[in-house]
Amino acid sequence: MARASSAARRYARALFAIAREEWRVDEVRRELGALAALLDESQELHDVMFRPLHPVGERRAALAGVMARLGTSHSVRNFCCFLVDQRRMIDFATIVAEFDRLADEAAGRLSAVVTSARPRAEDQLERLRRTLAQRTGRDPRDVQLETRVDPGLVGGAITQVGDVVFDGSLRHHLQQLRSNLMKGI
Repeated sequence: MARASSAARRYARALFAIAREEWRVDEVRRELGALAALLDESQELHDVMFRPLHPVGERRAALAGVMARLGTSHSVRNFCCFLVDQRRMIDFATIVAEFDRLADEAAGRLSAVVTSARPRAEDQLERLRRTLAQRTGRDPRDVQLETRVDPGLVGGAITQVGDVVFDGSLRHHLQQLRSNLMKGI
């Protein structure tokens, strides 16, 4: 998870404030997710939105057409057109991630990314969910885990909660051991 730029955080907070005011946080989240998925799936749309050779008017028209087909709300349409006008669509994925984080935080949910060398068994994930819930004072049902696989870890797992990383990977432990041996500890 890359840290959000200060501009992306400001834009996400502004949209979140609007969504919260309208009591539509979950709907706005779904709309942003649908648009983000479409941008990922359609290379043509992605090129129109992110390549500098397309003028702002062309970007706005393409975005308006896509959002009309998706049934996107007025507030999300205005927000995305504003991003186009400000040449900040490049931050769209980061804005969506930050909006998701704000929505989770407001709802009392905790999102964590667990990266391991191999897929984790459900009972291991459940133990991790309970541990994170206990350490953060949340109900285990409010802890959402996203799992990823990185064979380069060799063993163990890395858990990231916001900006905090718990590195329990075998690779990390071996690096620490090597470092300690080099220091003569």
